[in-house]
Amino acid sequence: MRHDDRFKQFSLILVWVWMFLFALLPFCLVIASSFLSHDENNLIELPVTLGNYAQLNNFTYIRIFEKSFIIAGTCTLLCLVIGYPFAYLIARMQSQWKNFLLLLVIIPFWTSSLIRSYALIAIIKAKGILNSLLIALGAIDHPLPILFTNYAVMIGLVYNLLPFMILPIMTNVERLDNRLIDAARDLGANRFTTFRKIIVPLTIPGIISGSILVFLPAMTIFYIPDILGGAKSVLLGNLIQNQFLIAQNWPMGSAFSAVLTLVLATLILVYVWVTRGGKKREWI
Repeated sequence: MRHDDRFKQFSLILVWVWMFLFALLPFCLVIASSFLSHDENNLIELPVTLGNYAQLNNFTYIRIFEKSFIIAGTCTLLCLVIGYPFAYLIARMQSQWKNFLLLLVIIPFWTSSLIRSYALIAIIKAKGILNSLLIALGAIDHPLPILFTNYAVMIGLVYNLLPFMILPIMTNVERLDNRLIDAARDLGANRFTTFRKIIVPLTIPGIISGSILVFLPAMTIFYIPDILGGAKSVLLGNLIQNQFLIAQNWPMGSAFSAVLTLVLATLILVYVWVTRGGKKREWI
């Protein structure tokens, strides 16, 4: 027993040390840097200032924030519309095809998302697979200008982030109590009513969890807009990257990161409220 207790204590200490060094300490440094100044000779320096946050009111930055929210929100909605039926189908399936379909969802994780994003270029470019197929079928007369547009960025985001929506919803659907569905049908509810009043409310925690896992990366992934959107597509992730690596303005980049962290914390609080306090409420 003493050996087990010592092992547990050692494990907890190791976890806390790891979290402090690689999570809490970097976060505190970013927050502290966001209140410092910057010049050509020093990445960060005194005096303490709120000017970095005041610059967030700049029209250009506001437009980038708005565009990032719109694209991330649209990506999340598309992933939900596509992923929910697929997740429900996999979760309710009883045949041997279930493991195969689940494997199809997981396979993209075996390859770097950066490589998969480059592979999309071969599909959506002017002389790519998609346009060549559409022209061969007679659906279009000339190639569609998809690459280096917001549509290409959306395709890349949905393609890379769709598994993060499917897996939480699928896990939530698998935990459904079939007796509730059977009871609804015994009381005369049709399939749509059962889906709307029983299945959807019970899977809301999975929906919110998947939405968070999709929304936040969609706002911060910088290489997908760079590769598929070109110079015209600058999102919040690209803005933070440029401030740190190109402009060398660490305080400003830290201020953007702090705002993004605030958004993350808000979404997590919403998720906690739904999964805990929200259980006492009706979702219908």
